[in-house]
Amino acid sequence: MTGLLTTAVGSLPKPDYLARARAAFASGRIDGGELDKLTRQATAECIRMQERVGLDILVHGEMERGDMVAYFAELLTESMAIGGLVRSYGNRYYHKPVITGELHWQEPMTVDVWRYAQGLTEKPVKGMLTGPYTMVDWSFDEHYGSRREAVLAMAQVVRREAQELVKAGARFVQVDEPAASTRPEEMELVSEALGVVTEGLGARTITHICYGDFARVFHHIAGLPVDQLDLEMANSDYGLLGLIREHRDEFGKELAMGVVDVHSHVIEPLDEVKAGIKRGLELLPPERLFIDPDCGLKTRTWDEAEAKLKVLVQATREVKRELEID
Repeated sequence: MTGLLTTAVGSLPKPDYLARARAAFASGRIDGGELDKLTRQATAECIRMQERVGLDILVHGEMERGDMVAYFAELLTESMAIGGLVRSYGNRYYHKPVITGELHWQEPMTVDVWRYAQGLTEKPVKGMLTGPYTMVDWSFDEHYGSRREAVLAMAQVVRREAQELVKAGARFVQVDEPAASTRPEEMELVSEALGVVTEGLGARTITHICYGDFARVFHHIAGLPVDQLDLEMANSDYGLLGLIREHRDEFGKELAMGVVDVHSHVIEPLDEVKAGIKRGLELLPPERLFIDPDCGLKTRTWDEAEAKLKVLVQATREVKRELEID
């Protein structure tokens, strides 16, 4: 694969028919077979849309997941449960998972849908996992005596799932850690747990970390045991590039750089996206720079998501042509 490749972070918008089907399944009005059929239909639409806009590395869209932590908690039935409603902010509530027993991997949780999505395209599809630190941080722990013990136990579960993805043929495995920047004092634990997941995995490893006070912990982030960091840039006016410049001597990783803001309905102008890409190229060579949105696109409409990916790809292609990048 050549330099300056394009990709997506993970989630894509769920079609209305799938959102209705998930509600119908939750209330017992349809069975799991019907929901799975519609989930696969939506996954196929995600793959076709990404191929249509011309992305290089695809995602399956996470059509089967309602929440990035609860999805896995619901499958780890022997050691986790879904708790009662807790308030996140404003009038938003969610069912927070609970660690109820010794964590252990039971069976593949993501391989079937990854294999289905990969079978629809010749382009690589990333395997997508929620990281061990975020899994524990966003759950209640009623079993372990310490956060470190719980996080490292979860890391063994996530590693086994990652191994199953690689065994199935995944060339890229992304381990999302959106909670990683929320407690600077625990970044060493984040790194230790990621290392358990990624060591000797046999695939290109990626971690996506969402918005946070990166300045306080960037030296830790730069040293995380993955091949590629996926970070937002557009939403913060590319301020994180300044941190990479400051830590240039220790930053030897690939960077997936967000160039469209997933929190805005506005479709970025082509020239604005091109300018952002060129700012990244001032610091990193094209073979170490990947272009994607700031985060998952599930909060956008389908048309907005496709338009943002389309301008991202067009901008990348024009920059490559102007700078004669292969």
